[in-house]
Amino acid sequence: MNRTDRLYAIAEELRRAGRAGTTGARLARKFEVSERTIKRDVSALQHAGLPIWAQAGPGGGYVLDAAASMPPVSFTPSQAVALAVALAVMPPGSPFALDARTAQAKLWDTLGPQDRERAERLAARVWVRTSDDDAPSQDADDGASVAAPDPHVLRAVEQALAGTRVLAIRYRDGSGTLTSRRVEPVILAHTLGAWYLVAWCRLRTAIRWFRLDLVERADLTAERFAERPVADVGRPPSSAAPVGRTR
Repeated sequence: MNRTDRLYAIAEELRRAGRAGTTGARLARKFEVSERTIKRDVSALQHAGLPIWAQAGPGGGYVLDAAASMPPVSFTPSQAVALAVALAVMPPGSPFALDARTAQAKLWDTLGPQDRERAERLAARVWVRTSDDDAPSQDADDGASVAAPDPHVLRAVEQALAGTRVLAIRYRDGSGTLTSRRVEPVILAHTLGAWYLVAWCRLRTAIRWFRLDLVERADLTAERFAERPVADVGRPPSSAAPVGRTR
């Protein structure tokens, strides 16, 4: 999350907290930054005219004045894609599916031109399969039972894909072998009930499928890479498509 997005998110968090407010430590944990960074962010919001008050003493923190007017709720490109993903994996015939698609189209329309372009570019690299008629790649480690991926891994993968940043991962494959690799994300794919990072693996010098629940650690590096075409992954099955406003 960049600083502009975080400033808005902090303001929204304070608005939701109401009169009780919230602490700098809690905000730091939520946004995965230091308390010093939160203090600087709150100061920036105060200088921008947002009435945020500091409460001293044990349990003290930050409170947004109840009289503060907030701008209309807006979404970042990543948040827009997150909602598109949730809709894309919704089972066919789910209640409110039609309303959800209408809401998604409205959400896309609220994005400014630059944010919409960023969202569409990211959405083109998140693929889901609507059926399991086709077998996944042999690199997908589909023999192991599916578990919930580590939230920190998910966040690092999301940021690497959105920001074209090289990812350092520790990966334990279906046979139990643990390797450390540096990878260049190409797409995220959902198939057979699991999420996969499909990336160029510098260790194997080839495209590889990494099941996210088998990634034990993922660290975002400062190194950027040139995006590879989605076609480098191979021809997708007929039941697969990118998420986006037309789904």
